[in-house]
Amino acid sequence: MKNLFVILILILTAIQVYAEPCEEILAREHMFDEKGAINNQVLITNQRNIICEGNAFKILFECKFWSDCVKAGDRVNFDIPEAIYTQEGTLLIPPCSKIVATVIKIEKQRVPNKNARVYLNFECLVLPDGTTVAMSAKPCTKDGSLKEGPWMTAGKLFAYTLGLGIVGAGAGTGFAFIPNPAKLVVGYAIGIPVGTTVGLITGLITPGLKYHAKAGEAVTIILCESLELCKQPDCPCNGN
Repeated sequence: MKNLFVILILILTAIQVYAEPCEEILAREHMFDEKGAINNQVLITNQRNIICEGNAFKILFECKFWSDCVKAGDRVNFDIPEAIYTQEGTLLIPPCSKIVATVIKIEKQRVPNKNARVYLNFECLVLPDGTTVAMSAKPCTKDGSLKEGPWMTAGKLFAYTLGLGIVGAGAGTGFAFIPNPAKLVVGYAIGIPVGTTVGLITGLITPGLKYHAKAGEAVTIILCESLELCKQPDCPCNGN
């Protein structure tokens, strides 16, 4: 009886193995190159499409985002308004999909002139039909955080320098007029350099910038693990 039971189990296992087709790789395709990506390979199998770890692609903030208005554990939603295809033409992610991220850490702006940093884990892809796919990704930056870029930081320093330079010029003008209007040039020569120098130093020693993003602003993310997707019908997003 025991041997009969074992044979029955083996038969049922064999039937299940033969009933379910084995997954096999049909093609190795490629994502479009994105700055910061360390991989662009996509595996196309007979059952699913796999975007390999290290691929990167752009997503958009769904709503306005301010670093001082969120905390660790908060959810942030992103949109994928346009379909993502491989270079070879395979649809990977349909249009109108969404990605949900969780804030894992906020580093507030600090002195001297250190900008705020936001660390996110992009953990869930929601397809237009409501299907949820687990994923793991982070911002595609050197330290994996979102922060204001060098142009914004330079703009802050320029604003301080220009603002106090104007104040210095005004002060120099005022001092020049007290003894003699002819000393106006001398007043400018003293006031402007002093004002701009003080402005630059002030900009450097004050706290950095908060991170903020407008609704629809793009962020590039990079996959920390391969993203496994079911086959997608190549059709336009309903209602859009």
